[in-house]
Amino acid sequence: MGVGGCVSPGRGGRKPAPAQENYWTVPREWAGETCFIIGGGPSLHQFDAALLRGRRVIVINRSFRMAPWADVLYFCDGYWWTGVDGPEVREKFEGKYIITIAHGIKDPIVKILKNTSKHELATNPSELGHGTNSGFQAINLAYHFGATRIVLLGFDMKIAAKATHHHGGYGAPREIVSHVLKTSMLPHFAKLAGPLQAAGVTVLNANPDSAIDCWPRLPIEFILDGRGL
Repeated sequence: MGVGGCVSPGRGGRKPAPAQENYWTVPREWAGETCFIIGGGPSLHQFDAALLRGRRVIVINRSFRMAPWADVLYFCDGYWWTGVDGPEVREKFEGKYIITIAHGIKDPIVKILKNTSKHELATNPSELGHGTNSGFQAINLAYHFGATRIVLLGFDMKIAAKATHHHGGYGAPREIVSHVLKTSMLPHFAKLAGPLQAAGVTVLNANPDSAIDCWPRLPIEFILDGRGL
């Protein structure tokens, strides 16, 4: 698959998020640095995340199992926290921040940002663009932290070898996952490309076979040894 999905604004029968006065503000702690974002795509099935130790890393959803030491864990669906993996995250995640746009999360260890419900880059550091998926949002988050180079891992945006995720997935039929990727998630990434470039942010896609084609696609080895940075 690539990254976690979120229900699109105005769809799925959900009401808009209620007003919340005290949204967190993302600090520019990574100004000028490179950030690696680990998504859920099956291309990472045998990837050794230890290669990224000592670097700025955001893990998305269940990818925290691959790198529990990452700086940030990001998720967008509240049910993932309350009904799926929240207890395991509490026990095993070692990073500094757990961040979401999900409303109704009362856990004090989770930082809440405002969902703009728009498929575009949010420049207010208390907000994230939606893009119908957590990968889109995590890119926006890295931008807020001040990263000027963002490297995407596991942003496949397609099924590979009959697998939806490198971690086994969440039980959705492959046909449905494939349809959602193509129609609801993939089209929005290109909307980030222009604004990020204008802001001086370089994005590299560390999967040459990724369906996302709005950024250069390079093997992760080229990026880690400096040839892509």
